[in-house]
Amino acid sequence: MTGYPITSTLMGLGAYPAADPQWLGMLGMHGTYEANLAMHDCDVMICIGARFDDRITGRLNAFSPHSKKIHVDIDPSSINKNVKADIGIVGDCGHVLKSMLAEWKALEKAPDRKRLDPWWNEIKTWQARKCLAYRGSDKVIKPQYAVERLYALTKDMDPYITTEVGQHQMWAAQYFRFESPNRWMTSGGLGTMGYGLPAAIGTQMANPGKLVIDIAGEASILMNIQEMSTAVQYRLPVKIFILNNEYMGMVRQWQELLHGSRYAESYSDSLPDFVKLAEAYGAHGIRCNDPAKLDDAIREMIASPKPVIFDCHVEKMENCFPMIPSGKAHNEMLLNDLSDDAGVDIGNVIDAKGKALV
Repeated sequence: MTGYPITSTLMGLGAYPAADPQWLGMLGMHGTYEANLAMHDCDVMICIGARFDDRITGRLNAFSPHSKKIHVDIDPSSINKNVKADIGIVGDCGHVLKSMLAEWKALEKAPDRKRLDPWWNEIKTWQARKCLAYRGSDKVIKPQYAVERLYALTKDMDPYITTEVGQHQMWAAQYFRFESPNRWMTSGGLGTMGYGLPAAIGTQMANPGKLVIDIAGEASILMNIQEMSTAVQYRLPVKIFILNNEYMGMVRQWQELLHGSRYAESYSDSLPDFVKLAEAYGAHGIRCNDPAKLDDAIREMIASPKPVIFDCHVEKMENCFPMIPSGKAHNEMLLNDLSDDAGVDIGNVIDAKGKALV
């Protein structure tokens, strides 16, 4: 109704449809360039139900320094907790939004939408950076490509997506697009590895006949792999789509980018054979490492009436961009290496204060 740009937190994906041109994508540590810069440069920020956690704000004293902030939350302790609100509104978001829209409709003179044109033109220059672009490959499956193909082949089936925690979680948030609420179950805040499989089982139990997919990492899925017996026992056809890079990927990425490639305990050299593991539980196992065969393998996963473990072998050293390094402001992003101007200098991305936060 307003014509304003809109962004979503990790936990809020699906609350506003991703297909709408006003939506700028997710914001925050692995959010889009345009969403983070729009938050930084805006005149007025209306925050609905989000808590301004550190993964959103970056360095607090540099967060959206020139905006007036209207913060709506049902929990009064969230108002002014991390970011000072110019107007704090305590209430249920659904009720508050209805009241705000009623006030908007009651204005004697509708705001002139053309006055937003310069703002949208600036946002379009940020969007032109294509911050989610990546180098494709016909030899190895890129994790971004795997999520894109999973989305393309399932989007018309109204799927429910859960995740574990790590790079795969962020790639799922970036490349799987949600048009409806309550289709995205992920662990934010404490970031619990092992969340996705139990969440998928509960989601499948509550939504029989629906497609439920746990986009997982090979390390996170092992945290609660015993719950495969629950899925098999209760005939819950959950699909576990593992982006297997043989690393605790987010740990490895931080060690590479923030700590001079000094790797410690982030590589897994004793992983199980996930196809045999699936069969041991009486489920269906699939392995794919060829981009040309990925679509057919995903179709096989969808068609199976059993629980499925899909072992998707992806590029091992791929990093998740954009990224706000620890201790930096939310407009100081590392961008992918396809950009002419890829954000801040990687060799200088973290200082002693930032390291203390890791």
